[in-house]
Amino acid sequence: MLADSMKKLLASSYAFTIKAQYFHWNVEGPNFSEYHEFFGKIYEEVYASIDATAEYIRTLDSYAPGSFDRFKELSIIPDQTMVPRAELMFAELLSDNNLMLDLLRECFKIAGDENEFGIENFLAERIDAHAKHGWMLKSYIKKDRA
Repeated sequence: MLADSMKKLLASSYAFTIKAQYFHWNVEGPNFSEYHEFFGKIYEEVYASIDATAEYIRTLDSYAPGSFDRFKELSIIPDQTMVPRAELMFAELLSDNNLMLDLLRECFKIAGDENEFGIENFLAERIDAHAKHGWMLKSYIKKDRA
């Protein structure tokens, strides 16, 4: 059911945003300014999609979750309570981004199966955005050229 998958997406997007913002606040090192700005751009971009996700849940005649407990229950993004080194922040967010891409593709397929073409278009845009985040995150942690 698309509404259930979209609820999972809403909670996971929120958790991803919180983690990116957490890294934005706490990143350290010689490239602090660049890293701080980079994490800020990611959390702002993903955060901007959260309201639309919730509204699409409502168009499916379902209620959008809105509590931390419910988000924790639904999210596929693991929590982070430690403050990792900058390079580990990039690696962790890349791993989380890959989880988001998998979830987005799952939602996209269900939206197509249910003929929800507006939601499918929205999800296609989210897939593109997270693909770009993934490319950038990989570029930060890449050591050697192929």
